[in-house]
Amino acid sequence: MTQTLVSPELVDRLAQAIGARLYPHSIAQDQDVVYAMVNVDAERYLAIFVPEGVGAPTEFEGESTQVEDEGTWTLLRCPRTPANINALRARFEWLRPVPLGTQTSFGFGDRIGLATSGHVQSARGAGVAPIFTQQSVRENTRIGRTPQQVMDDATWGVFQEGWRLPWGADADHVKVVESLPDFVAAGYTFYTIDPSDHVDNDAESDDVVTLRKKVAALPLDQLSITATELADLYAGQTVNLGDKSLVFSQEKMLRAAAKYGRAIAHARTVASALTAQMGGRPFELEFSVDETDTPTSPHEHYYIAAELHRLNIPVVSLAPRFVGKFEKGIDYIGDLDEFSAALAWDIAIMKHFGDYKISVHTGSDKFSIYPIVAHAAQGRVHVKTAGTSYLEALRVIAAEDVAFFREILDFSRDHFEKDRKSYYLSCDASKVHPANSYSDAELVDLLNQVDSRQVLHVTFGSVLDHYGDRLKTFLRNHEAAYEAVLVTHFGKHLAPLAA
Repeated sequence: MTQTLVSPELVDRLAQAIGARLYPHSIAQDQDVVYAMVNVDAERYLAIFVPEGVGAPTEFEGESTQVEDEGTWTLLRCPRTPANINALRARFEWLRPVPLGTQTSFGFGDRIGLATSGHVQSARGAGVAPIFTQQSVRENTRIGRTPQQVMDDATWGVFQEGWRLPWGADADHVKVVESLPDFVAAGYTFYTIDPSDHVDNDAESDDVVTLRKKVAALPLDQLSITATELADLYAGQTVNLGDKSLVFSQEKMLRAAAKYGRAIAHARTVASALTAQMGGRPFELEFSVDETDTPTSPHEHYYIAAELHRLNIPVVSLAPRFVGKFEKGIDYIGDLDEFSAALAWDIAIMKHFGDYKISVHTGSDKFSIYPIVAHAAQGRVHVKTAGTSYLEALRVIAAEDVAFFREILDFSRDHFEKDRKSYYLSCDASKVHPANSYSDAELVDLLNQVDSRQVLHVTFGSVLDHYGDRLKTFLRNHEAAYEAVLVTHFGKHLAPLAA
């Protein structure tokens, strides 16, 4: 069949004929059938426009109607169901995530499921490869979403905004093999292995005798090495890193192996299981130790990277535990000169191995370090964000529905102590007062203050559990406002990274 290009103006008229507003970037054509996202009474639908004489696709579910405009058209109005987004993915290859390699990339977390259109608008023209699907196992548990739901929500947003360039999907902070199948089935392409439960933080201060015992007790068979071979490989070695060099004393070797040996063995187990489950499909791995108690030293970073290479566990990115504090929803806390000096070691080691990039976790709102990281990494950096899109949703609520925001603020204050337990935070919750003590203008400004941002940030699970339907209805009714604040907010994130 010869494809006839259909004008956007005709598609818009057809959409209006069924009382719908068209999203112009979403128009996609497969042969003579046109697909587009439309909005009817704040609900988004897939509209399929089939010209007279052409067979309608049968894999989509929805209601049909006839419309006259430059001929007779059959219009299918299809709800945003899993079956329909699966059928759409099968039609258009660009709706399926792919590995992104070592180029500069950025993870957009979306805890609500309505932010991807704003994320796409932020990424358009920014020069940074986006990961539009990103959710950790812990976050999914807190908000009751599945990997498939996260994938589907993001894919609808990609379709709505017509993003045709490569994009990724991150199964974030996978700790156990049992978490993998749901992500694999949903088509994720980037897997962040989090072996932090297997890191021996006490090794940071153990004496040499204790370290030697701990290394001897490592699962050396899983690491395909003996204690003697391990010592020969590292102890007494000097590693040339260009203008820097690392000298591995026996103590340095023992401390690195005792601290991270079990974590690497666990990563090998997860990577092996994932390889088998992916069945030959391409994917990428990240190794993340950002949630450990102490910063990753240069010797430890080198040991991790060298062991991953020795064991043939290819990683596209590595997330060390940096110096300073990376807390939720606020800027970096620490000495920038100290951070720059420590980062220089991480970058030197990364360049030495040459096949992965540095990953910055809890990366949202760390505006003071973006230029430092971007300059040092020279395009080999990945940044992860998550809850900052949720905070921007609250910003819209504070501006447009003050009464609702007051409810959320008081609810968050009541649930903060329970919800904060899994986070490292510096905020003083006593400085966040009951909602009735603030004027309307002061309420909006709470989204710019450290203490209130963190109180609001870490209570997202409880808020979405209690107010989820109401909050989503509000955002659907204020879609343009939500997209606008996301574009502004992420513009500040992406500009220094792209530069």
